[in-house]
Amino acid sequence: MHPALNAFLLGFPALFSIVNPISGAFIFREVTLHRPQDRARVARLVALYSLIVMSVALWAGSYVLAFFGISLAALRVAGGVVVAMSAWHLLNEPEHNEARKQDQAAPAHGAEDVALFPLTIPFTTGPGTIAVAVALGSSHPEDTFDLVAFFLGMTAATVALAGVIWIAYGSSDRISRLMGPRGSRTVTRLAAFLLLCIGVQILITGVEDVLGPMLARH
Repeated sequence: MHPALNAFLLGFPALFSIVNPISGAFIFREVTLHRPQDRARVARLVALYSLIVMSVALWAGSYVLAFFGISLAALRVAGGVVVAMSAWHLLNEPEHNEARKQDQAAPAHGAEDVALFPLTIPFTTGPGTIAVAVALGSSHPEDTFDLVAFFLGMTAATVALAGVIWIAYGSSDRISRLMGPRGSRTVTRLAAFLLLCIGVQILITGVEDVLGPMLARH
């Protein structure tokens, strides 16, 4: 399988799981309930801002941490733990996560003014999403060709997810009627389990990076 496609298939499910735009559409609808005429514009802005946040974390996150002397192996181990813990929390308490996001978005009063904060940060692409993006970026290969293909695939994943956010938030009324709260929680739990598996895989890769040189000496 092509490295770019591999990267896309790794990045999109992981980011989709932590962002969970289907569940987020319910809260977005509540925030913009009294401004239906602004909903399409705000959804477009949130998608654009989310794309920027994810792309910066994905492309620059691991290099910024490396600048401070944090090894790639340590970054993968820590990132895998963070992703797995976030997934475990989502898997067991999706209702609590939805309530927390609802509280974060509650102070919203403007329309375009709240597209960046709190609707994008921390509601849509908060610390968990940034941690996942950094962890994914840290798993990049060293070979130049594979590195280019990797970031092309990951960038395609962020663009695709931004498109899903735009569609989901812009269609929040329809999604709310079709799925209801129970359907949203089901999607949340399925996505959380997938994210847990991805977090464990990132952690395994980090542990292999740490133990591999030690085992090779013996």
